[in-house]
Amino acid sequence: MIELSPELQTRFNGPDTFDRILALDGQTFRAFANRRTLRFENGDKGYFLKIHEGVGWLEILKNLLYFRLPVVGSRDEWLALRRLRELGVPTMNIAGFGERGWNPARRESFLITEELRNRVSLEDFCHPWLLNPPPPALKRALVARVAAVARTLHTHGVNHRDFYLCHFLLDPSTVTYPCLPERLRLEVIDLHRAQLRARTPRRWIVKDIAGLYFSAMDIGLTRRDLYRFMQVYRRAKLRDTLVQDRAFWSDVTRKATRLYLRIFKRPPAAGWPHQGILER
Repeated sequence: MIELSPELQTRFNGPDTFDRILALDGQTFRAFANRRTLRFENGDKGYFLKIHEGVGWLEILKNLLYFRLPVVGSRDEWLALRRLRELGVPTMNIAGFGERGWNPARRESFLITEELRNRVSLEDFCHPWLLNPPPPALKRALVARVAAVARTLHTHGVNHRDFYLCHFLLDPSTVTYPCLPERLRLEVIDLHRAQLRARTPRRWIVKDIAGLYFSAMDIGLTRRDLYRFMQVYRRAKLRDTLVQDRAFWSDVTRKATRLYLRIFKRPPAAGWPHQGILER
């Protein structure tokens, strides 16, 4: 199976299309044993190509032993990108997809997306905030926008599994004043581990929100910022979500803090506002 945009169809055609795409040269961004990502150009446009080769039965069995669904190709990300488009969540534009082979351990696949130019990850955009706080209106709008995106995904059966600030790309040209959440363009990227269901299980929602929480622990958020996220995400009054969802927010906080300890070998900075967010 091969699907290509009209622009790429003119460059890649014929019975050897799949092999020619897998043999493309370009700037390599990631390279693993069975997966690599590179950038190439076609005309005046840039593209990112993700190539998945067979992971082998050992990797599949290892994931299953830990009750994890293995990532065996590009199809999951291809489907996730299409689903986000259906939901109106900005993400990467698909320019090509292909897979071959019936054996999941040896299946080859690729995904081509258009390059998102003039973007900055929220991780980089928010990094200076601890020492140089942004205008309050901008921070409020970004918190609300991220919360709304997370809510849309989770209430429609999508969980990301790598839900960190670095996987949100901001279009700086949409940062205007007055700063309103709906005017900010945030694109969700790196969906190769995303899962699609009719209903997202609680444990995967907790994992996503905890990952997001962990990645925001060093950007100078206040308790009020966390409350704003909770209100928008749950679409509820603050008092209601603090009472009715107390166990959920406790699990998110616990998981995020454990992740921070594991990565940085120390607890979050003293005075971090999560320590009292469930107290009113």
